[in-house]
Amino acid sequence: MAKPNKKNQDTRQSVDIRKQMKTIKTGVQNGVFIFTGPLTVAEFAAKLNKPATEIIKYFFMKGKACPLNKLLTEEEMGEICLEFDLDFEKKLQLDETNVIDNLIVEDKEEDKVKRAPVVTIMGHVDHGKTTLLDNIRKSHVTASEFGGITQHIGAYQIVRNGNPITFIDTPGHEAFTEMRARGASVTDVVILVVAADDGIKPQTEEAIDHAKAAKVPIIVFVNKMDKPGAKADKALSDLSERGLTCEEWGGDTLVVKGSALKGEGIPELLDAIITLTEMLELKANPNRDGMGTCIEANMDKGLGPVTTLLVQNGTIRKGDFIVLGEVYGRVRAIFNDLGKELTSAIPGQPVKITGLSEVPVPGSKWLVIKDENLAKELARKVKEKNVNIFRSQMKQVDPNDNSKRLNLVIKCDVQGSLEAIKGMLEKVKIEGATIDIVRAAIGAISESDIQLAKASKAHIIGFNVRPNKDIKDLAHEQMVKFYFYNVIYKLKEDVINMLYGSLDPVSVDEDLGECEVKQTWRHSEIGTIAGVAVTSGKVLRNAMARVIRDGKEVYHNEIASLRHGKETVNEVTSGHECGLVIKNFNDVKVGDVIQIYKTVDKSAKDLADAKK
Repeated sequence: MAKPNKKNQDTRQSVDIRKQMKTIKTGVQNGVFIFTGPLTVAEFAAKLNKPATEIIKYFFMKGKACPLNKLLTEEEMGEICLEFDLDFEKKLQLDETNVIDNLIVEDKEEDKVKRAPVVTIMGHVDHGKTTLLDNIRKSHVTASEFGGITQHIGAYQIVRNGNPITFIDTPGHEAFTEMRARGASVTDVVILVVAADDGIKPQTEEAIDHAKAAKVPIIVFVNKMDKPGAKADKALSDLSERGLTCEEWGGDTLVVKGSALKGEGIPELLDAIITLTEMLELKANPNRDGMGTCIEANMDKGLGPVTTLLVQNGTIRKGDFIVLGEVYGRVRAIFNDLGKELTSAIPGQPVKITGLSEVPVPGSKWLVIKDENLAKELARKVKEKNVNIFRSQMKQVDPNDNSKRLNLVIKCDVQGSLEAIKGMLEKVKIEGATIDIVRAAIGAISESDIQLAKASKAHIIGFNVRPNKDIKDLAHEQMVKFYFYNVIYKLKEDVINMLYGSLDPVSVDEDLGECEVKQTWRHSEIGTIAGVAVTSGKVLRNAMARVIRDGKEVYHNEIASLRHGKETVNEVTSGHECGLVIKNFNDVKVGDVIQIYKTVDKSAKDLADAKK
């Protein structure tokens, strides 16, 4: 029997997933309601040991409909707890659905080695982020290597004086602010690009907020110094007001001035990154199962699901089983950003992999798991949880509610915009029509948003976010409509028009004219003929006639015949006399007033505009 080849043995350390799981006892304990996450009304009532009807009644009195399967928010559960004189506390329960997101890994110091820093470039659109990224990359890749690039990877690595540096390529326009936020959560350093001729802009402030929230150090690159209108001091002054004071002004923020277009200042910027990250002492243990974050993912017609991963700890190898949220698979191939196939990747390295079962959600934490059955189970449990959340978000409609409903899935770039839009839409009141916000969340439009919109017959509203090509194709296939905005008032205007458009046309009587009966005579074949004087407007043959006697309507029906003299006519105008016969009505009397009108269908929008 052949002896095992020690060189091929996998000596990487593994995390004991099951050992990290912990169950929290929920419910009322010593006057405190302990919970681990959102609960439906029925589940919440059971854990409170209270009738569900009490909870439903509480929200009904506040004007909220709460069926048994409605998923309550933490704020709503807190309200009820206070109503019952209970404190409340949320505790983290670790199970198959969230253990990877909350993994605790403790490495011995002697097992750690220096790793490449991860850098994210942020800033306002058109301030030169893409140009800077491209020039950094081109200046550190030979022509032959650059020709081998087959596909954008979302991240790349360069080497400066023997020091590898990884750059996360976050999209520049307002469309993927959410991607920038995710970039800041996995990065070690943020390069804030500020145009010397333009200064601080809204997205610059947003980038600063993301970096500060993630507690990531910032290096400022003052770009476009080659332009005639460059005002570096103005930009630095504005930054100082936002808590980023440069070293030359007595602060601790590293600032590099240059021109991304001309390549000026790039060597100094790379040196600043190396200097800063050496002080951070970034280390990881390559001798353990790989783990990190999914940067981006897409479906390739030839390769299937293709995923860009950032390795943050451990090593990933070809043939490994890997889990990312509800997706798992076996790594079939690993490529670097130059398209070169690798057998493994180490901490700080960005790679593209194939072999997953589906396209994962960017931002998902991933982990190499040696046990294929465990990998499958973790993915299955996450999928089950997501399906349950999806079902709970489906609103139950009151069968007695006959109003038209406009269902919306709203996705925004930032929380502030989301709250503003929700608040604005709550104030929109149109008789006979109701807005139902099926889901409102931060981030890019995802496959689950499409599924939810399809199932709930909802439109998707994107504010400063747009779908990628795969999501667009899926939406088209599922016949889900998208609407995109970057101005809130335009969003409101269109939603109001959608609401009106959901209403059925309304039949209204449109007055045409009025006449007074001067005499009557009986005709054996056609009935009673009214001789009238048209006092206003006009009388039309086949229009409707309303007979008014002593101020009250006594009859209405179609005008069956209209004559002027001996001739049949289609119209008689004010100031003229004519004879008319009202269909199936022979009781017309002298002195009756006959109002002429026609019934037309009008849209709810037209009627509302007419009332203004």
